Amino acid sequence: MNMFRARLTLIFIVLIGCSVLVAGIFMASMLRKSYMDSLTVSMERELHVIKSTTDWAYQGTEEQMYQYYSSKTALLRQSADTRITFIGVDGQVFGDSEHNPRTMDSHTEREEIVEARQYGIGYSTRFSNTINRNMLYVAVPVQKGSETIGFLRLAMSLVEVEKSIRNVWYVLLGGLAAVFLLAALISYRVAFSITRPIELVTKVAQQITDMNYKYRVSVNKKDEIGQLGNAINRMADSLQLQMNRIREDESRLKSVLENMISGVVMIDRDGQIVLLNRSAEEILGFSSQELLGKRFDQAKQQFEFTQLIQECIDSRSPLRDEMVFYYPTERILEIHMNPISQTEDDWSGMLIVLHDITAVRRLERMRSEFVANVSHELKTPIAAVKGFAETLLAGALNDKETAHSFLQIILDESERLNRLIGDILELSKIESKRIPLQFSPIHLESFVNNCLNVLNTQAASKDIELSMLVPEYIYMEADEDRLRQIMMNLLSNGINYTPEGGSVTVKVEHIMSGNDSGEGDWVRFTIVDTGIGIPRKDIPRIFERFYRVDKARSRGSGGTGLGLSIVKHLVELHQGNIRVESEVGVGSKFIIDMPLIHS
Repeated sequence: MNMFRARLTLIFIVLIGCSVLVAGIFMASMLRKSYMDSLTVSMERELHVIKSTTDWAYQGTEEQMYQYYSSKTALLRQSADTRITFIGVDGQVFGDSEHNPRTMDSHTEREEIVEARQYGIGYSTRFSNTINRNMLYVAVPVQKGSETIGFLRLAMSLVEVEKSIRNVWYVLLGGLAAVFLLAALISYRVAFSITRPIELVTKVAQQITDMNYKYRVSVNKKDEIGQLGNAINRMADSLQLQMNRIREDESRLKSVLENMISGVVMIDRDGQIVLLNRSAEEILGFSSQELLGKRFDQAKQQFEFTQLIQECIDSRSPLRDEMVFYYPTERILEIHMNPISQTEDDWSGMLIVLHDITAVRRLERMRSEFVANVSHELKTPIAAVKGFAETLLAGALNDKETAHSFLQIILDESERLNRLIGDILELSKIESKRIPLQFSPIHLESFVNNCLNVLNTQAASKDIELSMLVPEYIYMEADEDRLRQIMMNLLSNGINYTPEGGSVTVKVEHIMSGNDSGEGDWVRFTIVDTGIGIPRKDIPRIFERFYRVDKARSRGSGGTGLGLSIVKHLVELHQGNIRVESEVGVGSKFIIDMPLIHS
């Protein structure tokens, strides 16, 4: 913009300078012409006066004529202060007021003589080699009657004229310099007033080009530049509004993509991966830096997935499939592939949506297994009840001892069936979080003692010793009914799987966090038995529904296979955790940690 301002200023200066220079040249030319015209008229008048007051018809020898005309021209030089020359009709000079005529050339071809011979008067301006200066010559013919006998020429030096013209040029150049200076100031001011608003508009336009939309043009003019500034401001307002909307939409879209559980991958028309969200990174096991910009067949994905992408590209139609991915972990993915096209024939790429359905398939498998297990568990007591009832109906009722035995079996199987159905319903309610917990303070010494008293009879029948190690000062917040259910299940299991003469011990500890308010403190329950123990391979699965380590022993003890699963869910509802340590033939230890105080 400064360069443009300088150019504009220079243009103004050149225009003004050229105008002044042309005007000066024209004025000098007119002044010279006027001066020369005036001088010519004056010299012509003097020539006529000299010619009419002097007899120029003298005839004699050549030497006499030199003397006569030289004396005449010398006399006139004193009175006229000009150079006077008498020239014969043949061009020979007979008298000159400034030079010896004998040494002068013939003047026949001199311009002023030629014009005087033709037109009665002649003019010429040239440099005189005789006196070494510019001269103005005016010549008229001298006639005797109708016969031309010679020419009278008057010459005047142009030194004064040139001096006057030179002075005019000095004044002109000085004025021109002053005008140039003034023109430079005025031109710069005019150029500044023109270019400054344009410069402001250009700067704002550059800022808008750089996507900085907060700048505005401060132009208060009403002319075209002001209208341009207002148009730029309106454009900036519109662009800023549109960019804000675009950024908001982009932020929303980015937030949606980044928080989607499903993975999203976009591939362009060249087969390059151009977009993937955080879930896609986790599912595929690669970061966006590793995948973006790469072709899908160079992205280190498993062969089946790459084949499916190529199939969608070739067919350009939506595809859906389920696939097992083994990296970074084994999982089942539901894959949706949709071509992206603006028109029917325009292929822009494809969008891939990945759903991790591992948990869904696992739940479906668990549901199937649950139904199969429930069917199996229900079938056994029902078959026993049905079989013994048919035997009784077939005539066993007549044998009272046999009938009593069969009826006892039917009663036991009915109770077992009732417990199984009850446990299934209980587990269903716990898993669906439909059991509200009622927290209240519990004195653990009294609580554990009551649980042991309930089971004393069952333990005494097998000569099993029940004991507890519970500090009398410990209280905790919990749902007392659910906590009792946890303890009774674990203690019953301990009694059932401990041989006669063994022991079951309950130990309670207060684990402090260092907070005086009690928040963050834990209560640890440890139930230790001297039973048959659990094999190492079965420990990870003992909390699964219907899982039994020793199936024959479990059914014989009346177990349903749901007790430990119910215990685990109830502990987790109390925001606690449970684990087991066991050794075959030595015994088992169940450890439960629960918060002392619930927030």
